[in-house]
Amino acid sequence: MTIQSMATLRSANSLEPVLTRRRLLVAGGALCASGISQAAPATLPSAESLPDELAKALRKDSPLVVMVSLDGCPFCKVARENYLGPLHEQQGLPVVQVDMRSRRSIRNFQGDMVTQDELIRSWRIKIAPTVLFFGSGGVEMAERLVGGYIPDFYGAYLDERLAQSRATLRK
Repeated sequence: MTIQSMATLRSANSLEPVLTRRRLLVAGGALCASGISQAAPATLPSAESLPDELAKALRKDSPLVVMVSLDGCPFCKVARENYLGPLHEQQGLPVVQVDMRSRRSIRNFQGDMVTQDELIRSWRIKIAPTVLFFGSGGVEMAERLVGGYIPDFYGAYLDERLAQSRATLRK
């Protein structure tokens, strides 16, 4: 019996689900323990120094991809877990994440320590997710990929910008 079918069971005397949320979570945990689960969500590393991350990316002849994210943003989750995370984990694409409203410190391309939120504001980013593609000197190599409301085309737009930034790096 799946979690979904268990959740839809009804008591004979009421319209309330037979399983409480806690029981459903326990049942889901049992299914996960039995191997019936999805893979863990993809995560992206958080950078401490953009110049260091960029240097590593350029050694691979790749742009540095920076995802600007916002905690709790469902579109960010889709971009991270379905597109950028798998490219990072499976193909080694140099990707880091910076977070809107975060007070964590990061070294910007000029070598200054700023908060992640200050960095994002300096880039004039107002929408999450926004994906940027950086080359030598911290110069953007392709048009920013802004928003995540286009799931049917997101992968194609991402591939296009990666190809554009890689071609620009080779010049």
